[in-house]
Amino acid sequence: MTVPRLIAIVFILACVSLAWLVLAGVTVVRTQDVGRQLAPQVGELWGPPLTQVAPTASVTSADRAVRAQSVQIESSDITVNLHLDYRQKGLLWYSTYTVDFDGKYKFVNPLEQPVTMTVQYTFPAPNTLYDNFKFEINGTRVLPDSDLTRGVSTTVTLNARETANVNITYRSRGVDRWLYKFGSGITNVKNFNLVVTTDFREFDFPQQTVSSSLKEQTANGWKLTWKFDSLVAGFNIGVEMPKKLQPGTLASQMSFFAPVSLLFFFTVLVIIGAVRGTNLHPMHYFFLGAAFFAFHLLFAYLADHIAIEIAFVVSALVSLLLVVTYVGRVANWKFALREVGISQFLFLVLFSYAFFYEGYTGLVITIGAIITLAVMMQVTAKVNWEEVFKSKNVKRDA
Repeated sequence: MTVPRLIAIVFILACVSLAWLVLAGVTVVRTQDVGRQLAPQVGELWGPPLTQVAPTASVTSADRAVRAQSVQIESSDITVNLHLDYRQKGLLWYSTYTVDFDGKYKFVNPLEQPVTMTVQYTFPAPNTLYDNFKFEINGTRVLPDSDLTRGVSTTVTLNARETANVNITYRSRGVDRWLYKFGSGITNVKNFNLVVTTDFREFDFPQQTVSSSLKEQTANGWKLTWKFDSLVAGFNIGVEMPKKLQPGTLASQMSFFAPVSLLFFFTVLVIIGAVRGTNLHPMHYFFLGAAFFAFHLLFAYLADHIAIEIAFVVSALVSLLLVVTYVGRVANWKFALREVGISQFLFLVLFSYAFFYEGYTGLVITIGAIITLAVMMQVTAKVNWEEVFKSKNVKRDA
């Protein structure tokens, strides 16, 4: 191995890295363009993220001395069931869900005289479906008006200190997250109890929301409980649906990192080749770099059509087959299967697979790099590098 050949290998690494950056950029643009085009269609088909706002009430006294005075909710007892149903459209997966909502509220006439109470309910979103919708007050069902842009409202006559029991139920569907809003701004909440049951295990609480008071694991998911006797809050309650790995995002992340994988791979081949006298020509490194690039190129376009796990396996096998068979013909099959095959599996396949586990990618790569460093240090500990780089007689110098 000579210095000019090392410079040529570095140049090949830079060229292949540039190709990876272009592929990653193209993949990001494709994913963003598809997302912008499909976002309105997804909202029309499956609904937007839903935000359920607590109903409001106001009273007007019989003598009209008090008009439209706001009344605080005395107690809230709410049950929500969330059913996750992933949907794929084009290049992207969407975390769609079905929600069953059952809310029981109590409003109390604060005056010592009869009043007319107006209860107002606002739908979570204007452009979606509400199946089996029911709005009852003191057992009397209220039928929605033809104009529902502002929700549903009704009036009821209450005696002094009498209670109005409001029950609201429906089934609807949305995407990404479900939120419950106490009211506008900072709100005083009394006797509040909300139980959310999920049929999925992975979830999160959206930003600027209150986490659950209790969390109990069930056979299929979680039972989350928010219970407050008295609370002053400006935050909402919510559940973020788990998201599937997006093929475009995953492919672009792998492509951005790929130059590091190839750098490790080339380094191992150069060192082992120099030590054992199995040096490869820079043109051989060019074809090996192209075989590495083939993995990411195939995965980026194959993942659009089949499951990403299957696309990953197919792309990995194709790249491994290209590299191992090529080196086997150039050098020898023992070197191709042992040093080259194992190195490619470690630096290309395992490092790329680490991107399937968000949060662990950096740790896996760090551990792999340290192990590689340790092995190379032990293997080359007694190598006379001056003799290696001066040597002209090697076993194979193609």
